[in-house]
Amino acid sequence: MVILFGSVIIFNFLAFKLVKRFSGNMILHIWIFTCFFQVFFDIFIDLKYHGYWFVTPGIDWSAFPGYTLLIPPVNLLFLNWFPFKASLVKRIAYIAVWEVVLLGYEYITLIPEPWGFFHYGWWSMWHSALVNPLLLLILLGYYKLVCMLEAKVKHKPINGQII
Repeated sequence: MVILFGSVIIFNFLAFKLVKRFSGNMILHIWIFTCFFQVFFDIFIDLKYHGYWFVTPGIDWSAFPGYTLLIPPVNLLFLNWFPFKASLVKRIAYIAVWEVVLLGYEYITLIPEPWGFFHYGWWSMWHSALVNPLLLLILLGYYKLVCMLEAKVKHKPINGQII
């Protein structure tokens, strides 16, 4: 649990200090999407199939920060520095570096309590290595969708006012 609460503080501090390229609207979209997608994914992997869990198996209030405050700032940092205009090789390398960081962090969270908070059922680091890049690509797709929607809405009147 020490790593969970420390990570929440550090990741949120870093995100709110370093992420400057997004509007409040974009940050809110990414934050809510991340929470929704994580809970949706974990309903199956955690609750139904018992692949892994935060803190204790099943639903637990002590895992709440892990679902709402841990991953969203990490996603904001990932998107903030993503090299959208770089070559495909550089974008793949960026995702690969993040994959190493994510797997390293996951390994650290497996330390027994009171420090660690993440536990495996049948899930393994190999599952994460295969799934994480897909999840990052889904996040990038969602980000691009929101960017497209924001571009459409800009300078259109809402209730007679231009925003």
